[in-house]
Parts: sequence; C-alpha cells; structure tokens
Amino acid sequence: MKTRTLISISLMASLGFAVPSLAKTPSNTLVVAQSLEDVTSLDPAQGFELSSVQSFNNLYQRLVQSNPEDPTELQPTLAESWTTTKNSLTFTLKPQATFASGNPIRPEDVIYSLSRVVKLNLAPSFILTQLGWNKDNVTNFITKVSDNQVKIAWDMDVGPQFVLSLLTAPVSSIVDEKTVSAHAKDDDFGHAWLNMNSAGSGPFKIKKYVPHQILMMEANTSSPAGAPNMKYVLLKNVPDAATRQLLLEQGDADLVRNLGTDQYFSLQDKPGIKTLNLPYASLYYLMFNAENADNPAIGKPEFWQAARYAFDYKGIADDLMHGQFAVQQNFLPVGFNGALTDQPYSYDPQKAAQILKDAGIENPHFKLAVSNQPPYLDIAQALQASFAKAGIDVELIPGVSSQIATDVKAHKYQSTLTAWGPDYFDPHTNASAFAYNPENGSKTLAWRANWHIPALNKLTLQARSETDAEKRTATYQELQRKVRESSPFVVGLQNKKLVALRDNVEGYVQGITPEMVFYKNVSKSE
Repeated sequence: MKTRTLISISLMASLGFAVPSLAKTPSNTLVVAQSLEDVTSLDPAQGFELSSVQSFNNLYQRLVQSNPEDPTELQPTLAESWTTTKNSLTFTLKPQATFASGNPIRPEDVIYSLSRVVKLNLAPSFILTQLGWNKDNVTNFITKVSDNQVKIAWDMDVGPQFVLSLLTAPVSSIVDEKTVSAHAKDDDFGHAWLNMNSAGSGPFKIKKYVPHQILMMEANTSSPAGAPNMKYVLLKNVPDAATRQLLLEQGDADLVRNLGTDQYFSLQDKPGIKTLNLPYASLYYLMFNAENADNPAIGKPEFWQAARYAFDYKGIADDLMHGQFAVQQNFLPVGFNGALTDQPYSYDPQKAAQILKDAGIENPHFKLAVSNQPPYLDIAQALQASFAKAGIDVELIPGVSSQIATDVKAHKYQSTLTAWGPDYFDPHTNASAFAYNPENGSKTLAWRANWHIPALNKLTLQARSETDAEKRTATYQELQRKVRESSPFVVGLQNKKLVALRDNVEGYVQGITPEMVFYKNVSKSE
C-alpha cells in the first residue's frame, strides 16, 4: 500500500503537481483508481476495450452523440444541424469550433476521421463498413459540400436514423487531420502516434500516457463542449480491487471502478464515501471456439446446449453477486428495444450430463480464459464448480484482459468468459456481433467464435434494413431466440456498474452503455 502511494506521489511530482503531505488528492485533479490492463490503443480507430472507449467521450467528440440520461435522444455535438434523404445525411458543423490544437474543425476533418477508420480496417471498423464503405470507395461517400458542411452517404438498404446511431459510436470520433497527418509514418494515418496521444475536441486532452501505469488527461478549455471543472483527470492502473478500495478509503483516490461485490458492499457504510449502483447494458457470456483443433467437442451444438444447463444463473446472480447481476439469456440487454426477457434455461447439471451422454461426448472438458479482474474470476470459479456437477471439467486460465482479447481475436483459445457492451444505442449493435459473420474479415463475436452462419447473416441484414418498427423488433427477437437455442454463446448475466467515490466529488456521469463515462462536470469541494 505504501509502495502504491509513493508511486502515485512520484507520478504526480513528475507531472508538475504540488504533492500534498497527507493522503489527499490535489484539489484540481480527479484521481481515478481502476484497471487499465485492457488498453491496447487510445486511437479511436482501434480502441475497443472498456478503458479505451471510456476515455474517448472525454478526449473526442462525434458529429452527434447519445444523451446519457436518455440514450434514445441524439444530441448535436460537432454538428449544429443536419438534413436527411433516403441515402444521405448532410451535416452543418458548429461555427468557430476548434480542436485542442486550436485548429478549426472542418469538413476535411470529418472526411479524414471516418475514412481512416475504414482504411486502417482495425477491430471496430466493421461498425462503419456495414454501410458498404471500403478503403477504395469510402471517400466517394463522405464529401465536402461547403466550408462548413459535409455529406455522408451510403448505398446499403438502411435508413438515416440507423446511420445516425452508427455515428454516435466511439469509432466515429472526429480527429484533427492536420495534427494527426503530421505524425503519420509509413502510411499509418498517424495510428502509432494516436496510440499514445490525442487529437480531439473533447473537454480533455492526453497530457501523459504510460501503458499499464497511468493515463493523465488535461483540461481542454477551448473545447466546443465547454471547459471542464477539473484541470486534470488522472487514471491510475491499480489491478487489485482490494487495493483500489484502500486507496479510496485513505483518500489517495477520489473515485474507483471495477470493484468486486465484496468491496462495494464493504464501502457502503464507510464515512466520507458514497457508492453508486448504475444501470448498465453489459452482458456476461461464455464463448466457445467452434473450430478448436485441440478440443473439437466444444464445437458441437450438443456441447453448447449442455453448457446452457450447466450455468448456474441464479446462484451466481443472487448468491455470489448479491443481486448486482440479473439473469439475462438473450444477446440484447434489458433496456434496448426488442430485448427478450424470458429465461428458458435453468441450472440442471443432470440434464447437461445426459445431453452430453446422448451425444457420445466422453470426458467433457475445456480451458476457460478469463480476466483476473473482478468479477470475471469470481464468476469463472463459480462456473467451474457448477460445470463440475455436470461432469464437465473446466480448467481456468486467468490472465491480463488485453492479452486474452488478443488471443481470442487470433482464435488461440478454447473458451472465454467475458462481457460485451453495445457500441451504439440500436439493437443492431449486438445483433451484428452475436449473429453476424459475413466472412469478409469483420472481426465480430461470431467471427471470433469461428461460427459460420449464412442464414443468420441474411436475417441480421434483414432486421437492419427493416423500416417498419414492429417488424424490425420482431426480427431482432427471432434472432435472439435462434442464438440462444444453438450457438457457441451462453449469455447468462446482465450486470450493474459498481462505482464508489469520495463524498466531496460531484457531477460524475455514467450512462447505460459502456463508453458513457463523462468527467467534464466533475467538481470537488474542500
């Protein structure tokens, strides 16, 4: 504990802060203790992990963004207004809006930002390429109309409301072309530089990033969003949840995330601390690699079906997590249009064992890659015990989140327990992950599971293009039923986000989707 405090003081001193003599954070700095182990990139064209996307709302802006209080409401952000046709949107940019560099925000920046995502073709690019854009044609679809207007068009069978939803995703963040281009190397569109730096118009900008240690954000007082209350936000990587709790209790942190249930409940009665239990559209699920050569049994639908009855849903949600999770067996989280809430599966280890026996699967087993962060490891250990009662041996492989994510994307895994949150507020965001594998290089969850589903691909595209609201909802519900009946995904839980903070911290905002973390209005009283 003393070592961590000394490290914190040393980092603050190196960044030019006046270091307090007692355990108290600087008055102009919000100190957040959380895990940063999942960060692979701070470039919006690549960053797809929780810690990455949570930084983007503070470093960047999009043309439009969802209201965190009501995600169905789209708010103009860098766009002042827009007009629509069947296959295009024309945005008028806010006048006098500038990036943190002082450069004006121009149509050229919008064109550059969205097209570089498509040309780099990194993990979240599929969000935009579903509009029919590719590296060869994208600049034909995003064009300058005037000095303050930009047109975004598409030739896919989707409506403008759906495209607006895509433009709220973190990957649609607008970057400063002049600044980023100046740091480009080997045709990387500035990607290597943006891994460690920022070039946005959000209320903050990156002052210093040390991988696996800190992310320091400094106020961007000229942001079109308005100047933030705090001069700095310091995110400290503290991998151990119990240590995060102690940092908060001792005053070395103002806010902590990624708490385990035990830490959260133990903080509820502590003086000087308040706890938040926030609605969250994050689903926890098991995913099997359907084409694992070392363990071909896990690619059989009968194995997936048995796993559905070996998952102790209520035991984990109610007993282990004390109600901080709810059972949800469908790929749309509760709160999204069309989300199914029925629960056709219950814990029945005898039935699971019989399914395996009838399928001729002997000695059922698998390796489960899982983050060493709470609550993943706790849930995985509970699953290990519940699967054992069905005769299924589960070997846990704990690891750092970023490395597990890398292995999964490389198909170097047998199974994993992880969470998935929507990228934008539309049911297609999760359908395109769980029920879509177009075999074109899009790294969706179905692709990561090696699950080949031409029929579901067609149905997913049908749902996306449907303009009748009732028919669209019905199609997404059909997709949910098909995925939960036979797929390498066992969706089990929807969680709430547990946050604790010092009682002198006000104005922290966190919405239902994973990226909706906002520090702009945070203030600290003495």
